Amino acid sequence: MTENEALQAALAGEHAALYGVGVAGGKLSGARFRAATTLYEQHRRRRDTLTDLLLEFGETPAAAEPAYELPRAVTNAATATTLVLLIEQRLAAVYGDLVESAEQATVRTFAIQTLIATASTQLGWGGAPVAFPGQV
Repeated sequence: MTENEALQAALAGEHAALYGVGVAGGKLSGARFRAATTLYEQHRRRRDTLTDLLLEFGETPAAAEPAYELPRAVTNAATATTLVLLIEQRLAAVYGDLVESAEQATVRTFAIQTLIATASTQLGWGGAPVAFPGQV
């Protein structure tokens, strides 16, 4: 996978994450809703960073889909929490690929920082620590 392909994959992942976290947030309240709102803003900033990087490299950033198929119905706080955890697990794999494919120091630094952030976020949403986040 080339650096630009990995950047596009990460951007597609962030588009999907924004959709999924938005859906999940609709079923959350209190502290979990606030955490989802903060997470949504983090994904928005990452999406914007990825878009800027792709533009800087002369690439056309992938557009978001109008909607995304969710892996399961989100009907309550428990299923919303499960969805957020799954989103972060999937993004860890995408950012792991970006770390591997990065050629530019700015891209590698961003990918490593984001991989660490997704691993940390997983813990906050009920995930278990893993030795190598992003590895399947």
